[in-house]
Amino acid sequence: MAGRMRQPRCRNTGPDTGRNNRAAPSFAGGVLAALAATPAAAAIPGVPGELVSQWLPWLAAGAGALAGLGALGVRRKSRQVQARAEAQARADAAAAARARAQLRTLKALLSGDAPHAVVWSARDEAPEGLGLPEPSFASLLGPEGAAEADAVLAALRAAADPTHVARTLAAADGRGLMLEGHALGGAGMLLLRGLAHADAGPSDPALEMLLDVVPTPVWQRRPDGTLAYGNAAFLRTAGAATLDEARNAGLDLLDAKARAAAVEATRDTSVFRGRVKVVAEGRRCQFDVVEMSGPFGTAGCAIDVTEAEAARAETARTIAAHRRTLDQLTTAVAIFGPDARLVFHNAAYERLFDLPPAFLDQRPSDGEILEDLRVRRKVPEQANFRAWRAELKDAYRAIEPINDFWHLPGGQMLRVVITPNAEGGVTYLFDDLSEHMALESRYNSLIRIQGETLDGLAEAVAVFGSDGRLDLYNVAFMTLWSLDAQVLGDKPHIDAVAALCRPLHGESQAFSRIRGVVTAIERREPLSFRIERPDARVLDGSAQPLPDGGTMVTFRDVTDSAQIERARAERERALVERNEALEAADKLKNAFVGHVSYHLRTPLNTLVGYADMLREGIAGPLSTRQRDYLDHMRQSSDALRALIDDLIDLAAIDAGAMELDFAEVDVAEALAGAADAVSGLAAEAKVRLVVTAPADAGRFTADARRVRQILFNLLSNAIAVSPEGAAVTLAAERRPDGLVLSVRDEGPGVPSEVAKTLFDRFESRSAGPRHRGVGLGLAIVRSFVELHGGAVSVKAAGGRGTLATCLFPDRGALRTDTAGEAAE
Repeated sequence: MAGRMRQPRCRNTGPDTGRNNRAAPSFAGGVLAALAATPAAAAIPGVPGELVSQWLPWLAAGAGALAGLGALGVRRKSRQVQARAEAQARADAAAAARARAQLRTLKALLSGDAPHAVVWSARDEAPEGLGLPEPSFASLLGPEGAAEADAVLAALRAAADPTHVARTLAAADGRGLMLEGHALGGAGMLLLRGLAHADAGPSDPALEMLLDVVPTPVWQRRPDGTLAYGNAAFLRTAGAATLDEARNAGLDLLDAKARAAAVEATRDTSVFRGRVKVVAEGRRCQFDVVEMSGPFGTAGCAIDVTEAEAARAETARTIAAHRRTLDQLTTAVAIFGPDARLVFHNAAYERLFDLPPAFLDQRPSDGEILEDLRVRRKVPEQANFRAWRAELKDAYRAIEPINDFWHLPGGQMLRVVITPNAEGGVTYLFDDLSEHMALESRYNSLIRIQGETLDGLAEAVAVFGSDGRLDLYNVAFMTLWSLDAQVLGDKPHIDAVAALCRPLHGESQAFSRIRGVVTAIERREPLSFRIERPDARVLDGSAQPLPDGGTMVTFRDVTDSAQIERARAERERALVERNEALEAADKLKNAFVGHVSYHLRTPLNTLVGYADMLREGIAGPLSTRQRDYLDHMRQSSDALRALIDDLIDLAAIDAGAMELDFAEVDVAEALAGAADAVSGLAAEAKVRLVVTAPADAGRFTADARRVRQILFNLLSNAIAVSPEGAAVTLAAERRPDGLVLSVRDEGPGVPSEVAKTLFDRFESRSAGPRHRGVGLGLAIVRSFVELHGGAVSVKAAGGRGTLATCLFPDRGALRTDTAGEAAE
């Protein structure tokens, strides 16, 4: 058979009648060669692979027979075989019949599932259409489909290498068609067949059941885009109960935009991959969609990545929050990846080593950073820097964290923790302990100084912690309560300390109050207390809450001062009692004086009235002696009435009921009125009365009646103590701080022992040879001047006599008359 199959390669020199006989074997041989050499020959769509394998040898034999027919035609013309011509012709006819039968069988096989086909046996031969009016698909496909089929045909005919093409098209009537072509050595075929079972979905029942229980939506579409299959997850996600409902209502997993993108992607690469957002079962979800195209149309699946995306976003937010948190830390943090390059650093790391941000942004390696720090003396001085750096590299292979301390050349001290990361790399933690060490050193020094200071105090001091246990004490505390240092060294509780001190303080409640302050939680207020011990020692103490929750208790021995205080208290108590008695007597005196003065004025007025009536002769004419008696009675009544008025004024002043009637008072008029009031007394005493006032004395604000009463009392005292022929001077002087009214006499003066009590009530000095006063005039003068806000004083005059001055302050209402008014 092999020999016969090689015979068609001989050159054909026969007549033209043999050309038609040669066309069939050439066509069939090209097709079969293409089928045999194409990888898809054993899997022609719609033709079982076993059937193709069985028929290929017979088709090859038919092709060899056709080739043998051509050779027999050549030999029939040979003169050497004339005798066998008729026998050979009969054989050729039989072979040709068998070849035609085999060709028809081949065509039937090719057109069984693909009723339309185009075949060609060489590039220079025109293609032949099987089941077509012409070798074109224009009658079955629309313009676009026909153009695409023609393009595929042209590409297959021009292909130099073995080529296989499979593409789905839509027929003019909307049916889905599969266009499949094979080309080899210039020969080839292009098949157009229908898509069988497009709506059936998976043909395996087990596969269909499996797809219905998986949570991932799976679907299949026809070539025209209509839904052919969807599993339960797809229908649930699309919101449809059945596949028919999804088709009829147009429910789908993908929206129009996503569908268009999928169609465009499958047209170019036959596979679409993308992430789409879908509202499924009332919630917004994200799906990773994969859809591919094939002879069946398109098929796809969608994986719900909503939770994964949420977890990824939450992880990103957590990492960002951790980064922000690390940036706020004072601890320097640097994270290096498995490649020993910087992955992350916080702001404290930049500040600690003064590293430029631009340098760190380049993700330098661990070694590069250490080298830079070595140059700038930011790492410990090492005799062998390379060996030290290699030891640090061991942390990348370590399991447990490595702790170290770096003492930098500038005196800085760093605590370094190198922690291996689970995913590779290490994390450096740098704590600057320089300030901490300095503070600790200062703290220890302060503690020592504090202990020595407490031991040098005379006060007993004990400090209890927030847990009520003794934390600190001094020697004075042990000595005061006769305690053992070894017992106190165990930090006993306040209850134990109170029990140790009980032999000396007895059953005093002070320690219970101290315990209340020491163990209080909410209201912690200071406490002061006194303990009187059975041994007659007196202790003053305090319990002061401290800011750290502790309590400082102090004891001070005040036995001596308590005794002195007790004696002083007794003296003060006696003085207080005496003062209270004096005040009671003074009040009684004032009440008595006021009561008596008030009840004396009424009968005195009666006596004065009757005396005036007798003097006027109502009761009859009077003799000279009777008239003299009445004159003396009138003088005595006037003196008694003046005394009673003084007593009433003093009582009013003491009761705070005295009110002044302020008005503008003319200084000159006030002086003249006072002089007129005492002119009779001056004439009787044979004393000259001199009034001096400056021309610009003007006016001042005061109670005119009380001013005349002040001057009257001063002048009366001055006249009483002046000898005959002496002069009493009444003067006024304007000063910056107010107006000064003064009375000067030429009497014997005021002794120093009398000057201290001169203004006291009922304290009088001798009025010279004439009389001795009752001691109320100057007291009233001082009271009235003080009510005006001024001051009164009596002192010895230059040379002889006494000078009494009264200062009336400027109240803002004083005015000075003009010079012309003063002159008038």
